Amino acid sequence: MQVILAASGGGSRGTVTEECRKALENASCIIGAKRLLESLPDSCTANRAAATRPAEILQVIRAQGEGCVVLYSGDTGFYSGTRSLIPLLEREHIAYTVLPGISSVQLLSAALGRPWQDWLLLSAHGVNCNPVGAVMQGKPVFFLTGGELGPAELCRELAQAGLETLPVVVGENLSYPHQRIFRGTAGEFAGMQFEPLSVLLAEPAGHVTRRTPGFPDSLFTRGEVPMTKQEVRAAVLAKMAPRPRDILWDVGAGTGSVSIELALAASWGRTYAIECNEKACELIRVNREKLGAWNLRLIEGAAPQALDALETPNAVFIGGTKGSMQKVVDLVLDRNPAARICISAICIETLYQAVQALQSRGVDPEVIQIGISRGKAAGPLHLLLANNPIFLIAGNCDG
Repeated sequence: MQVILAASGGGSRGTVTEECRKALENASCIIGAKRLLESLPDSCTANRAAATRPAEILQVIRAQGEGCVVLYSGDTGFYSGTRSLIPLLEREHIAYTVLPGISSVQLLSAALGRPWQDWLLLSAHGVNCNPVGAVMQGKPVFFLTGGELGPAELCRELAQAGLETLPVVVGENLSYPHQRIFRGTAGEFAGMQFEPLSVLLAEPAGHVTRRTPGFPDSLFTRGEVPMTKQEVRAAVLAKMAPRPRDILWDVGAGTGSVSIELALAASWGRTYAIECNEKACELIRVNREKLGAWNLRLIEGAAPQALDALETPNAVFIGGTKGSMQKVVDLVLDRNPAARICISAICIETLYQAVQALQSRGVDPEVIQIGISRGKAAGPLHLLLANNPIFLIAGNCDG
């Protein structure tokens, strides 16, 4: 048995390839979404089966036999149902031929007169989508939209992250006579309504800070709020080992220097900076925008109360708890027993509290002390001036 998996392009008859048209006209049965079947010309067989789930399609193919064409919109290689159907066909030893189509990416590219080879291509149709993380990758981002996430909903997420002025383009009903192109900003489009057949192109969110852990202290606006220094930050990130899609917490975030490095290291995830000092919160906002850490969310409040509503973390940095060390550690490990934890301490009492808190939960703490001295010119000579030593207490960080 031989079946054909064909793509009809953007939707209008003008985007159907000649190869696809011939396959449809010669088909004994055409299977696909109801919308696609209703748009077929009369020259195609009336034997049509509305089915979109792979198992349902396979059932129709078995019943109809030779000459079936499975019809998809767009292109068979771009977020297409062929990905799920092909393994079923191969398992059943059913031969197939795949016919590509003109995708909505190509249609928008042509409408704008812009090449698309450097775009980041994502689907927001029925899948978990992270538009903020996407625009932080340094490329224009094309979103195939649909279902609950249309252009307005994606723009709303971008605007809520502080990207109200981000330039975006919406392509509506591409390839149809009533095609429309909208140019504006995420903030402007967040409150608009668009047709179901719409796509979104978002420009990159400014300069992308990419470097090894331990950003120079001079990159951050500090004010009078204590800040974790460059060398210590590098060691903290080494212990926490943030992964691209991690959920991260920084408890007692101060200026946000650790939070921002974590957010940029886990750019597809989300980082929460928890801070109760108003001046520190304002500095976090300034540094977040300055370094483009748009996936960093500021939580104004004191731990542990401010942690209750947050997503379960993969890793947590604790820079200050105002005497609530045990409660914070308990909350983190109750939510995720495998969470990677790194705690910084300046005084011996805090070191003791951190070790006790981890040991009380059966976590074997690793303790290191970091002593940093900086050279300073004294006339023709140079002296080393020592900073206060810092303790780092790590738990679950050896995996």
